[in-house]
Amino acid sequence: MEQNKKTIVKETVHLPTEAFTETEMLLQWTKYAQRLGDKGYKIMESLLLINDPVLNGTAISIELPNEGSKLDFEKELNGLLGHLRGHLHNHDITIEVIVNESIENRKSFNDQDRYNRLLEINPNIELLRTTFGLDLDV
Repeated sequence: MEQNKKTIVKETVHLPTEAFTETEMLLQWTKYAQRLGDKGYKIMESLLLINDPVLNGTAISIELPNEGSKLDFEKELNGLLGHLRGHLHNHDITIEVIVNESIENRKSFNDQDRYNRLLEINPNIELLRTTFGLDLDV
């Protein structure tokens, strides 16, 4: 019982935190992506190489096109962090994923809108409409 009451003190381990440049980080990033590609993980390789990551201190941010890509990327995040931390000798490295979905406003077009668009492309449509007596039901 006496032994169980003793508190366990964990030894503090000082992990390396060497400085590194963005070029060194990009080199290791592409090496890791290439290694994944060689293993057959082509989707993950393309996600890593879709945009160049940006370094801000020890925080790395990468921009991905959609939420699905972010989920796939996060599955491999621990392996990537381990690779970068080990090869760059800095355990303070963090990775932030930014989703940049450019939202397009999809406009519903009625017949008049379609006709006006076609008229912009080819003005002879007006001649066709008047020659054959065609009308739009708007």
